[in-house]
Amino acid sequence: MKKISAIGTAILTAVWAAVAAPATAEERGPVVVELFTSQGCSSCPRADAMVLELAKREDVLPLALHVEYWDYIGWKDSFGDPANTARQKGYARVAGRDMIYTPQMIVMGQEDVVGARAMKLAELIMHHMQAPVPVLLEATREGSRLNVDLRPAEGPVEGPLDLHLVRYAPLRHVEIRRGENAGRSLDYANVVEGWQVLGQWDGQGPVTFTADVALEDDHKIAILVQRAGFGPILAAARVK
Repeated sequence: MKKISAIGTAILTAVWAAVAAPATAEERGPVVVELFTSQGCSSCPRADAMVLELAKREDVLPLALHVEYWDYIGWKDSFGDPANTARQKGYARVAGRDMIYTPQMIVMGQEDVVGARAMKLAELIMHHMQAPVPVLLEATREGSRLNVDLRPAEGPVEGPLDLHLVRYAPLRHVEIRRGENAGRSLDYANVVEGWQVLGQWDGQGPVTFTADVALEDDHKIAILVQRAGFGPILAAARVK
């Protein structure tokens, strides 16, 4: 069986070497990379492997959003969710695209990367690491109580801004028995298994959101601040 860790070693090395952070994730928050992927897509394992590598970094937050629209070709994606497809379609509408596809990466809710183009992805990640920080975000959790503090970094920020809570599994393993990837034993990192909007912010001044968040033992959570209507992601944080 082919292991996902053996796919595209040179490409993954290029991503790792090319993306050197000028500031720590604690100072500016991680760069968010959303991968729209499918277990039934023969072109996806290389992109999935890139997410596995990027998930090791504190300064990048890769999120794997599995879609279900390839299920008909022989294998039902065990993580596929119509909500992920709806999010991908939202990005497509904003960009003026008529089609959606896998694998596709969206960096900070803005630029898209077709397939598994490692150097293009590295360039975009570096660009966002060097960009000014528009929103300062601090998220903490005590038991099930979540506190999120937001404030503009230098002045009012154009809103409205949605506050997203993302639940994800750091690692999932799948034995694929049918379809284009039949016979493969694949690992998937940061698999999104829950997504909700906690509230909306006008971006004009400091604000605090609180929520009760039940968390399964094998889940992690992250907070994203994104301009409403599938706009740019302005801040992100992992919640410890």
